[in-house]
Amino acid sequence: MDNLSEHLQEMMKGRGVTRRFNEMKKTVMADADVQQFLHDHADELAPDAADRGAAKLYEYIRQRSKSGGPDAFAPGYVPRLVVAGHLIDIEYQPSAQKVADDERSRRLHLVRMENVPRDVRSAMLDKYDENSGREAAIVAAYNFVKQVGEDKERFAPGLYLYGPFGVGKTYLLGAMANELARRGVAVLLLHLPTFAVEMKDAIKDGGVLARIEAIKKVPVLMLDDIGSESFSPWFRDEVLGVILQYRMQEQLPVCFSSNKDKKQLQGFLAGNERGDEESIKASRIMERVNFLTKQITIEGPNRRDTQE
Repeated sequence: MDNLSEHLQEMMKGRGVTRRFNEMKKTVMADADVQQFLHDHADELAPDAADRGAAKLYEYIRQRSKSGGPDAFAPGYVPRLVVAGHLIDIEYQPSAQKVADDERSRRLHLVRMENVPRDVRSAMLDKYDENSGREAAIVAAYNFVKQVGEDKERFAPGLYLYGPFGVGKTYLLGAMANELARRGVAVLLLHLPTFAVEMKDAIKDGGVLARIEAIKKVPVLMLDDIGSESFSPWFRDEVLGVILQYRMQEQLPVCFSSNKDKKQLQGFLAGNERGDEESIKASRIMERVNFLTKQITIEGPNRRDTQE
C-alpha cells in the first residue's frame, strides 16, 4: 500500500509533474466518495490534507474499483479512507465476500457429517416445513440449539427424534448441526448403521480405540438412524456403550434419530428381534440414552422422495 503511494509521488517528480498532479487531483476531487469523506472530516483534516494526500486518494479510487478481487493490491480486502494525524490515510478491510467466505469456511470446519444425504448437509432450520406433526420437534430443536449455543458449559439434554421413515428426522438433525456450527459449536453427525460397519472394519487396522476417542469427545454428537439395522453385541457394548458412558459422565450433548421409540429400541438392543435376549446390557445402554436425551415424536407424510 505504501509502495503504491510512493510510486505515485515519484511519478510526480518527473516530467510534466504539474499537469499529471492536476489531472489526478481533478479525478480524485470529482469522486463522490472522496467528496463525502472530505466533507465529513473537514474539522479533523489539515487545510492542505487533500493536496498532501492526493496519492492516497488516487490509490483509494483505483483499489476501490477492483472491489477486493484477485487483481486488487490486497486481494479480498477493500480500501477505506481514514484520518491519521490530521492527514488522509487508507486502511484495508475484508470485503463482504471475504467475510462470507471466511464464515462459510469456519462453519465447514465446525460441522462434520458422515454418510448422510446431500440435502441434509445444507439443511437449515428456517427451511424446515412446520406441518401439524412437526411443531414440537422444531420448537425443541430451536430450544436445544439456543441453550447449547449460549452456554456451552451447561449440559443440555439432546433430542431423541422418533418417527416413521421419511418424516424429516435426519434433515432436522442436519439443520440443528448447521445452526450450532453457525454459533461456533463443533458437531459430528454420523449415520449409525454405516458407522457400525466401519468400526468392524477398523478392527483389522487397529483403529477402533482412536476412532472411539475422537467421537466420544466431540462437543455435540448426533447419531442418525439408531435401531434401523441390527449391529453386533460387540458394537453395542464396546463402542456405542463406551461413547455414551463417557458423554453421560462428562455431560456432553447427544441427539438421535430413530424409527423406534425408546421402549422399542430397548427391545431391539436386547436382541428380541434376533431371539437373543440380553436385556441387562440393553438396559444399561438405555439408561445412558434416557439420561442424555428427551424423546420428541415427529409425524407427517413420507417425504423421502422429495426432501425430508
